[in-house]
Amino acid sequence: MPSVSPVPPSSRDSVVLALRAAGCVFAEDEAELILTTARTPAEAAAMVERRVAGLPLELVVGWAEFRGLRITVGPGVFVPRRRTEFLVEQALARAPGAGVVVDLCCGSGAVGAALAAGLGPVELHAADIDPAAVACARGNVAAAGGHVHQGDLFEALPGGLRGRVGILAANVPYVPSDEIGLLPPEARAHEPLVALDGGADGLDVLRRVAAEAPRWLAPGGCVLVETSRHQAPKALDAFERSGLTPHLAVSEEPYAHVVIGVAP
Repeated sequence: MPSVSPVPPSSRDSVVLALRAAGCVFAEDEAELILTTARTPAEAAAMVERRVAGLPLELVVGWAEFRGLRITVGPGVFVPRRRTEFLVEQALARAPGAGVVVDLCCGSGAVGAALAAGLGPVELHAADIDPAAVACARGNVAAAGGHVHQGDLFEALPGGLRGRVGILAANVPYVPSDEIGLLPPEARAHEPLVALDGGADGLDVLRRVAAEAPRWLAPGGCVLVETSRHQAPKALDAFERSGLTPHLAVSEEPYAHVVIGVAP
């Protein structure tokens, strides 16, 4: 974290008041993050202005914390959710010896970076259809020696990965199309639709992943997809129909539901 000069209490208080007036529920925490990230008072003032205007905090400061990592994010890139840390935990628990990892629908590359950090040296590949996400992910997986590919799901991946993947993490879009308008404004206005819209029932992309995953997984390898509680039964069925052994993992605290398919 960049070093900054101490901020006078009056300035800190004024930042908190400005954020609180704009409706920021955790104004004190956000003020602390902005003031410790900004390198100059002018930069801090600009950050506060952008936050008050409605820009998501992660885009204001330029990064999001994910499993203890600082993940760079930028305009037009899906911001990693803390509940998705549960998907990473499940992957690490089920395949602690995985040597080849794929982060599909990678967005910022947060999941791939966290998996690499938890596993140690791995062959890491990430892929996304969105050029902005690909550019962002390249920086976030660089430390792990990761490779980032642009394209539509498995079409983006090198053919040599078929049958070798130990962990296939696919944080697919799963919001039903007619529910996009119900999302918080920060998501609707600042995140790409392709990272949110999962089709009529929210499971269009998940079904495509389930159908193709067995061709890419190593024996005993697993594919993990985040979904919602009411979508989980259909997601489990999609995995089973593709020949995978399905499991559902649930964490009540972040309200996370992860469907897991294990290859024979």
